Amino acid sequence: MSSPIPSDPSQQTTHARDVAPSVSQGAAPRSAQGAASPADDRMTPAQTRQLLVYLAAAHMAAGAGAHEAEEDVVRAARAIGLPGVQMQANPNGVTLGLGHGEPATFESVEGSLRLDQTARVAAIQHGLEMGSLTPADALATLRGLRRQRARFPVVGMYLGGFVVAAGIAGILQPTWPSVLFAALASPVTVALIRLTGRRLVPAALLPLFAGFIVAAAAFAAFDAGLVASPLRTMLPPVAVLLPGALIVTGLSELVAGAMVSGAARLAHGTAQLVMFAAGVAGASLLTHAPSSAFVNTRVDELGPLAGFIGLGAVTIGICLMESVPRRLAPWVLAVTTLTYATQWSIQNWLAYPAWAGACAGAFIAAFSAWVMALARPTLPRMVLFLPSFWLLVPGSLGLVSVTQLAIDPHESWKTATNASGAIVGIALGLVFGTSAARGLRVTIRRTRRRRPNRPA
Repeated sequence: MSSPIPSDPSQQTTHARDVAPSVSQGAAPRSAQGAASPADDRMTPAQTRQLLVYLAAAHMAAGAGAHEAEEDVVRAARAIGLPGVQMQANPNGVTLGLGHGEPATFESVEGSLRLDQTARVAAIQHGLEMGSLTPADALATLRGLRRQRARFPVVGMYLGGFVVAAGIAGILQPTWPSVLFAALASPVTVALIRLTGRRLVPAALLPLFAGFIVAAAAFAAFDAGLVASPLRTMLPPVAVLLPGALIVTGLSELVAGAMVSGAARLAHGTAQLVMFAAGVAGASLLTHAPSSAFVNTRVDELGPLAGFIGLGAVTIGICLMESVPRRLAPWVLAVTTLTYATQWSIQNWLAYPAWAGACAGAFIAAFSAWVMALARPTLPRMVLFLPSFWLLVPGSLGLVSVTQLAIDPHESWKTATNASGAIVGIALGLVFGTSAARGLRVTIRRTRRRRPNRPA
C-alpha cells in the first residue's frame, strides 16, 4: 500500500505552466479544432487548459492509472464542447492541449490526495459531465482542493493508524502479541509521515527510517520471546507505506498500454521495497537477529473471525486517516467486506492458491465499486475502491520476499514466487473487473438510447 497521506499543501504546485506547442504542418485553426466552444464565453483558452490539466493531475494524485485519468478528462472536455483535447499523463505530471498544434499546459503531480479530496474530484468530474457545474466553478474548486482540511488532522491520523495497524495484524498474524505490537508501533510510522510532510524528513528516506525503527523493535521483541515471526509482526505498523498499490497499478497500466507511466510506477515501487529491505537488514545487524527471525511463519491463535474483525478495524481506520465522508463509510465497508470475503473463501474454503484469491478479490473490488457508482452516480468509484485495493497488501509479501532474499536466498524463493503471483493476480483481477464493468456500462447506455424508439 502506498502512503495515502498527502504532502504539505503549502508545498504543492498551484499554477500550471505553458510549454511550447508542438509544430505540425497544416495545423487547423482553433475554430476548426472545436476550441471555440461555449466554455470560451466564460473562460479563456488558457483557463480552460488549466481546468482540464488540474483535473487530470487530481485524478493521478487520487490513485487513478494514466489511462483512466486520460479517459475521464477527455469525457469532461467533450461535455464542455472540446472534443479535440490531447493529453499525456504520467505519475510526475500531465501535459494537455485543447487540440492538435495548440499550446499545451503542464502540471506536476506532487503528493497524493486523501479520500475526501478524491470524493471532491469525482464530484467535479460528474458535475462537468452532467452540466450541473460550470467550468469556472470547477476551476475554482480544483484550485482550493489542496487546502481542504482533514476532519481530524492530528487525532485522526494517529488513531486511524493505530486501528489500521491492529486490523492488519489481525489479518496477517492473528495473535494477541502481534496485534498489540502493531498498535503500539503505529505512532512511529504516523510521526515519520507528518515529519516528511513538514520536510523535516526527506520523503525518499521515509521507508528506510520506518523499516529500521519498527524492525529493530520487532527483532528485540522476538529475542525476548514476546512475538513470533518478526517479519509478519513488523509489517502491519508500516503497511500504509508499502508500495503494493503502486506496483499493481503500474502492472495494470502496462496491460492497458500506458507503458511510460506503468514502468515509472514499477520502478518507484521496487525502489521503495529495496529501501524498506535495507532498513530491515540494518536493524537485523544492529540487534544480531538470528536466521530463525526471517522465517515467514503465520501463527493463527485468534481463529478465522479475527480476519473479519480486522477488516472492520482497517476500514474504520482508513476512514479516520483519510477523512472519508460519513455518507460514504457504509459503502466503503460494503466493498471491503465483499473483497475480503471473496479472497478468504477462495483461499480457505476452496483451497485455491493465494494468487487465485488475490485475483478474485481484486475482480470483486473493481467490479462492485463500478457497479455501485453506475447505480448511484454520486458515489465516487475511487473512494469505494481504494480501501479494498490497499487491503490486499501485496507490498507486504514483497517486503518479506526482498528481505529474505538478502538474508537467505533459498528460504525466500517460495515467498517471492507467492508474492509475484499475488501481484500479477491482483493486476489481472483489476483489468478483468474494470473491463466487465465498462461492458456493463456500455450495455446500459445502449439500452437507454433504444427505449424511446420502441413503439408504445
